[in-house]
Amino acid sequence: MPGGPIGLRLIGHRVLVCEVSDPRPSQPCLRRAQLSDEGGRGRFLVARLTHRRGSRYHPGGRTIWTEHSPATE
Repeated sequence: MPGGPIGLRLIGHRVLVCEVSDPRPSQPCLRRAQLSDEGGRGRFLVARLTHRRGSRYHPGGRTIWTEHSPATE
């Protein structure tokens, strides 16, 4: 796994957008972790807790973004 800086941006307007950037060139995959797995739950949790999500790639790696709608009562 390549090392390097990890970036975080939170952008709020009508929705909250959270962006996490890292130097990895690979596509994140959605999978269900087994009870004995040490990791692998992040993408699954993000899919359950966000309104929209995606990723984009750039020469320095990738940016994973999520969009969170405001809570409705």
